[in-house]
Amino acid sequence: MHKTTLEQWTLLQKVVELGSFAKAAASTHRSQSSVSYNLALLQERLGVALLEPEGRRAVLTPAGELLLGQVRPLLKAFEYVETRAATLRNGQRTRLDLVVDTIFPRARLFAILRQFQQRYPQTQVHLTEVLESASTDHPAWAEADVLVLTRRQDMTGRGEWLMNIDFVAVAHRDHPLCATVSMDDEQLAAWPLIRIAERDNRQEERGESWTFSTIDAAIEAVQHQLGYGWLPEERIAPLLANGALKILPLRHGSRRATPLHVIVKKDLQPLDEQVEALLQLLKEN
Repeated sequence: MHKTTLEQWTLLQKVVELGSFAKAAASTHRSQSSVSYNLALLQERLGVALLEPEGRRAVLTPAGELLLGQVRPLLKAFEYVETRAATLRNGQRTRLDLVVDTIFPRARLFAILRQFQQRYPQTQVHLTEVLESASTDHPAWAEADVLVLTRRQDMTGRGEWLMNIDFVAVAHRDHPLCATVSMDDEQLAAWPLIRIAERDNRQEERGESWTFSTIDAAIEAVQHQLGYGWLPEERIAPLLANGALKILPLRHGSRRATPLHVIVKKDLQPLDEQVEALLQLLKEN
């Protein structure tokens, strides 16, 4: 059996936070004598002085500061368990699985997740980023509640248009392509194309190509002048702004729009509050 209880440590933390036994008693709806008794018992069982007077306040001794510092994570974890239990009792969702195409702008995505977290702190979001060519056999697809994908319809449900992602043809500023005033597909074909997996498998693009499994790797490949690439404009905006990458002067078609759709799992009917809120945040942003 443990010599001390979470209740005693919680009271100690309250005394330290509020500075007195009386305020801790009022905060926890106890009598002052009850608080004093529990803390005296705590110190007696540990055999260590945890509190000492400092003027009118009760402050931690060095030993008390050390021990309470080690206990605080336990108190926080226990509080979380109790809050989670209350959430379950009220029938609220505690987990939401979100699958997002990797081209979704990161800044927007995390701004949305931050807003969602502020509204529903007890709902954990499990995020999986996927490439357009990812197999629907991936476990994340089966578990997903909400998906943001280039396909409007897949095995989980029917979706609606959310936004367009602009891709631009770019190369490093020192790449020979950037010295050309105007170019066509034949001139492009003489240089390696940097692909993001199978996203850029367009028939009109001929010649050598190098394939990378992530957007970040493809961007770095273009930065290191391995070739040119069709990259999401928003992701490379800082590199375009500082001139490290340049949009190629194609005679036509230097920009391509790829649609993203938001898809909701088929069996989520009616939609619960958290899913509705996430969908609203996605559409607002």
